[in-house]
Amino acid sequence: MDQPIELRLTEIELRQFNGERGRPAYLAYDGVVYDVSDAPNWRGGMHRDMHYAGLDLTRSLRKAPHDASVFLRVRRIGVLIDG
Repeated sequence: MDQPIELRLTEIELRQFNGERGRPAYLAYDGVVYDVSDAPNWRGGMHRDMHYAGLDLTRSLRKAPHDASVFLRVRRIGVLIDG
């Protein structure tokens, strides 16, 4: 069975996937890119009026009321690379 091809996105490319105007909503955490398009808390590309899709949220998670285990609920689609 073929493995799905993982995306390789720079931070600039990631910004295109902000969940606005029908675009998918992706975010990065710790070098991994996740698709949060179908996550109820990310509707419209925004999470609780505090965080935007299309960004690397690694530093932001330190202040969150949850830990990295939340990413177990969303699909990993790629990796963040230096551009």
